[in-house]
Amino acid sequence: MNDLVQKCECDKTSYIHFRKDSCYLWVSSYLGVSTYEPLPNMKSTEPACQYELKVAKDAMEVIQGKWRIPIIISLTYGNKRFGEIQRDIPEISPKMLSQELKALEENQLITRTLYDSMPVTVEYALTPLGLSMKDLLVELRNWGKHFRKEIVGK
Repeated sequence: MNDLVQKCECDKTSYIHFRKDSCYLWVSSYLGVSTYEPLPNMKSTEPACQYELKVAKDAMEVIQGKWRIPIIISLTYGNKRFGEIQRDIPEISPKMLSQELKALEENQLITRTLYDSMPVTVEYALTPLGLSMKDLLVELRNWGKHFRKEIVGK
């Protein structure tokens, strides 16, 4: 089994499985996992497995979407104002950036600081929780480079 496939604690023989019609067939062939073999006897009601699924889903809910990861990456380079973030991500509309910043603030990944100046200045920064994503972002970037090289060929 490929080292990238993590085994579930509730079933030491489990592996990633994709449907035959899945758009992830390329990824599954890259990972070296089966797309056609039936799943082994996986006890999905086991508390350890349910917990692992729940925390992974929670994490994906927080970072889901097209723009949240790029916003977080932009803020890893330091505190920024709205316009600076928008310059870093030129494809995002002001409305969408505002919505995503609000969502990231609600999830306590970023802070929004208002400075009493004329005009009012607003600055965004990563919280300690947001900064804790650094290793995840590095691994995501490394995997993205590898994926582009293997699958996309660029």
